[in-house]
Amino acid sequence: MTTLLLVRHAETTWNREGRFQGHADPPLSPLGRNQAQQLADELETGPPDAVYASDLRRAAQTAEIVAARFGLLIETDPGLREVDVGEWSGLTWPEIRARFPDGVERHDARGYGWELGESYEQMAERAIASLRRIADRHGGDRVLVVVHGGTMRALAAHIDGVPVAEHRRHANPVRNCELYTVVLANGALRRAA
Repeated sequence: MTTLLLVRHAETTWNREGRFQGHADPPLSPLGRNQAQQLADELETGPPDAVYASDLRRAAQTAEIVAARFGLLIETDPGLREVDVGEWSGLTWPEIRARFPDGVERHDARGYGWELGESYEQMAERAIASLRRIADRHGGDRVLVVVHGGTMRALAAHIDGVPVAEHRRHANPVRNCELYTVVLANGALRRAA
């Protein structure tokens, strides 16, 4: 059984401004760097054996801060990236409503409204494949995996056996540096007990 300590990256200025990030690559804010230090503090009682992260800067920087505390190197994996929000990248909800009213209607109906980019289901498929590869490499270990809010929600939907759009309608947003522990046992991902 492999334990995956999934965590959303620390805060960026775009998070504070309510901007869709997707594959955009803003760095951590000063508050975000402090959040990553606090995450490392929390993990002192059960440190990870390995650290992975999305290759986007906000996730990699969060992982680097934590990994340094435990003398570990990080490995980045582009399969762990946030969903590609296409033409919505960098925009706030008011900007999206003004520019893409049809997209907002699609978002309400199916969980995403951008024309370019990818669906949450496509993102979930690639992220889950990456998580399985990581778990296979680290059988029996505790592995910290720094990802994104969308990635975490897609994984939760997969574990719950519901479409990502449905899960997004009912679940709370994932906070920066929120930790979600799952295990891979007998080929199945499930919440840690």
